[in-house]
Amino acid sequence: MQRRNFLKGLGLISAGSLPALPALSNGFRFDRMLKGKVHSKGKGLANVGVSDGFQIVNTAKDGSYQLQAHPNASHVFVILPAGYHIPHEKGIARFYAPIKNEGVQTADFALEPIAGGDEEHAFIVWGDTQIWDKEDAQQLVQVSAPDTKAAVAALGSLPVFGIGCGDLVFDKFELFDDYKKAVEVTGIPFFQVIGNHDMDLTARTDDQSQQTFKQQFGPTYYSFNRGAIHYVVLDDVFFIGMAKKYIGYITEAQLAWLEEDLKRVPAGSTVVVSLHIPTDTGMAERQKKKEEELGGIVANRAALYAMLKPYKVHIMSGHTHFNENWEKDNIMEHNHGTVCGAWWTGPVCGDGCPPGYGVYKVKGNELTWHYQSVGKAANHQLRLYKAGSVPEQANAVIANVWNYDPAWKVEWWLDGKAMGALQPFVGLDPLAKELYLGNKLPAKHKWVEPVLTNHLFATAAVQSGQTIVVKATDRFGKLFEESITA
Repeated sequence: MQRRNFLKGLGLISAGSLPALPALSNGFRFDRMLKGKVHSKGKGLANVGVSDGFQIVNTAKDGSYQLQAHPNASHVFVILPAGYHIPHEKGIARFYAPIKNEGVQTADFALEPIAGGDEEHAFIVWGDTQIWDKEDAQQLVQVSAPDTKAAVAALGSLPVFGIGCGDLVFDKFELFDDYKKAVEVTGIPFFQVIGNHDMDLTARTDDQSQQTFKQQFGPTYYSFNRGAIHYVVLDDVFFIGMAKKYIGYITEAQLAWLEEDLKRVPAGSTVVVSLHIPTDTGMAERQKKKEEELGGIVANRAALYAMLKPYKVHIMSGHTHFNENWEKDNIMEHNHGTVCGAWWTGPVCGDGCPPGYGVYKVKGNELTWHYQSVGKAANHQLRLYKAGSVPEQANAVIANVWNYDPAWKVEWWLDGKAMGALQPFVGLDPLAKELYLGNKLPAKHKWVEPVLTNHLFATAAVQSGQTIVVKATDRFGKLFEESITA
């Protein structure tokens, strides 16, 4: 704590009064002064946050700021205020500037106001685009991105942005350019989250594993504002110094910065946190294990939850290649099915969820959402399977309602007669099981497997030739319906 306060105090000292200090082993120095101006159409913007990832300062009345960069800081960035467009380069958000290794550096940030404001806005969450080769990249650029562009158009005149929720590529950094092409096709600015397949696997520490990502996309944790919502992006993939070995963990540096960041957010506000590894899932319970694997959820999530307690919180995550929503106390986590499905090997994720992405609309402090399946209409929210498709549910028609949460209603009709609620159960989606179960399936990535899910539902026993209708009503009252002949 004393060292942190000392470093904060350095920000009050002019660059000229500081002695020339030696570089640290990582190449950073103590004597780096940052200054600049946040402005719009030439006029300075007051009380806008500017940060180096360790401290946050407010701009003065004329929009100017000055801070002494932390020795480990890599970027200076503006905490974008509500009501302004997201600066970007062909869709990649550019709200930051790299920090030089020594001397005084000027970094100005020019912002453009949004006509009509952004109290109402929308955002898209891409979970795990995870392109591994040019064939994957072609699918992303020519199929998924145009599909996203169409979903954006369906939102009308709302300001829209995107979040690439990690694993943008599958360890092939030369494909970052293809990811960028896909973002450009969507026509909206995207913020990026670092995933475990976006890290330098030959690095000796977690800090150094982020270097290529930072060169491409800037800082790995930051925040911004849209309308009444405060958005936070975190890096929860902690590289432990061995290729493909990591844990879900948020460093003290991030938590300390987040503590300062949230001091600027009034209690009761809605905060949206995006990270790659989910903070929690129900997978351990489904697998009847005592706890999740370290790389499956965030080990120190309790510290994050404690910080977020004063707020209404939505967490956006990826990583798992299944779709799951859970809600407890003030937090709801949306663990997204993936754009790549099961690593571009078939038409569903491991839980039977179609390849797709989250679409979120915001009005004031409230969010509404749906899961958008690539190549499907927005009302494609469930799939039915004939009786006998799940041996453990003999003679039952099965429904997979992939964006289900406990506020949904899932009901069924038999030959026109209302039969009440379907019974949820934990199991394997029949299509995912057919496509991915077995040591020779699928051909491209034989390690892909179906996963247990809790968004399956079974009717009572039915007879051949009967007509079954399943109606699923989401928490916002939207009704989705499918039918099948047993």
